[in-house]
Amino acid sequence: MDLDAAHLTLGLATTEEDRLAAERLRYEVFIEELGGDGDMIDHDGRFERDRFDPDFDHLILVDGNRDRSTLDHVVGVYRLLPGGRRDRFYSEDEYDISLLVESGRKLLELGRTCVRQGYRGGLALHFLWTGLADYVRERDIEILFGVASFHGRDIDALAEPLSHLRHSYLAPPGLRVRAQEDVYQPMDLLAPEEIDRVAAMRATPALIKSYLKLGGFVGDGAFVDHKFNTTDVCLVIDIDLMKPAARARYSKGSET
Repeated sequence: MDLDAAHLTLGLATTEEDRLAAERLRYEVFIEELGGDGDMIDHDGRFERDRFDPDFDHLILVDGNRDRSTLDHVVGVYRLLPGGRRDRFYSEDEYDISLLVESGRKLLELGRTCVRQGYRGGLALHFLWTGLADYVRERDIEILFGVASFHGRDIDALAEPLSHLRHSYLAPPGLRVRAQEDVYQPMDLLAPEEIDRVAAMRATPALIKSYLKLGGFVGDGAFVDHKFNTTDVCLVIDIDLMKPAARARYSKGSET
């Protein structure tokens, strides 16, 4: 699909129409496309939502050529929760993140990232990343984190990419969140010498690879999300440990 940047705008959802359009896109991607489900999902209205939504900001990418009246205008979404806005993060259902919470540093949880089919790759994702960098700088965020997903729940099929992440990108101790004990899924399923690194990265979702390129790490252990039909890992990005070019975009006082 050829995208016309002149018709794309990025900003935080501030109206009910925009929030509903974001939830509609989430439904199309996570429920219809990927086969997920959940307790608060509105299948009749085709809205994907949960109890955390009222406290999150939705960074949305809008195509002005699409129909607002049918909630079709949002083509990209990032769900963002700054620390201190509520007493619990979404990720805590899956991971023990107490070392981040107790660090005293400014946190931002990322989640529900999705882009409409036909807009994926290139320009749309660039818009969302630019908006995220602006959001982080304006709030002087120090640590980004959140769960990111592999499609499916077959751990054997995901053994190579999960093992590669564990051996090559495990977070340092001060950032090493861990999957909750009752749902902990080991990631070191293969020894390093058994891994085809090229194949492992090819099997890793683009969003996870994007976080790694920024200088991100993975936590200890995966989580199999049976409702959403995914296998999740927790990504952690410390702004101070980002690669220099990325840190310049995300740090306060940098130029865009």
